[in-house]
Amino acid sequence: MIFFQLPCHAIKIGLIDSADRVIVGTSNKGVFINPLTNKSIYNTVGMKAYELKAYKSGIGIKIDNKYYDMGSSSVVLRPESGFVSAKNRWYRGLLMIYNLNGKLVVVNKVDIEDYIRGVVPSEMPASWNIEAHKAQAIAARSYALANLGKRAARGYDLKDTPEDQAYGGASAEKERTNKAVDDTKEVVLIYDLKIIPAYYSASAGGKTKNSGDVWMQNLPYLQSVPSYDDNIKKNGHGVGMSQHGANNLAKSGYNSYQILQYFYKGVKFAKINPDYFK
Repeated sequence: MIFFQLPCHAIKIGLIDSADRVIVGTSNKGVFINPLTNKSIYNTVGMKAYELKAYKSGIGIKIDNKYYDMGSSSVVLRPESGFVSAKNRWYRGLLMIYNLNGKLVVVNKVDIEDYIRGVVPSEMPASWNIEAHKAQAIAARSYALANLGKRAARGYDLKDTPEDQAYGGASAEKERTNKAVDDTKEVVLIYDLKIIPAYYSASAGGKTKNSGDVWMQNLPYLQSVPSYDDNIKKNGHGVGMSQHGANNLAKSGYNSYQILQYFYKGVKFAKINPDYFK
């Protein structure tokens, strides 16, 4: 196994897009900040919901049933400790709220490892084999880093839905899946010294597909192979790793690295450098 030092940084995940109003908060006390001046706008109380709305080109906050202009088209909600909330979920990191063309966008800016903690149990049942969880963690981390900036026009990298990767934040985390993330910390898949977008789907129905059969682009590491999920109805695009197939292989004694090298041909493993952007 070969390990390389590659760059990493925090990722921006779009939680809400094009909303008139949003509800956000912090688990402990926190603060709304103007990101342009880095000055505090309003201090939050823990476990209290705050309603924000698009206000012309700015953002209004509801206090005592009255809206007040926050004086900026974007704000950051930073907790003193603990979590931030949106969509009735808890998230690590911080929230960035933008007024984009008269609508609000809510983004979770979070460390890549904390992001993957919220992806693995959202994409794969926590009861599955730990080696399948590890394979999922590496594939999800690779997909995320290969797609940084994918949705930059909306102010974030990826959506929190299966359109990119399902992400449930800290609310989705499980002890078993967190261990899989920790055990594979910073490990990604590379081909030709580049992190690959490690596509995967729930099941391929017996055989995965060549990428060119689905997207008109033949990628050498995405070749058709038996998917070991013959008893599962096809669910998804069928390119790359079959999640059910990964779990079946894990139950048969394959470890996460063997599973990934089976589904992604010619790949190697690298380790990202978390200090690159500090």
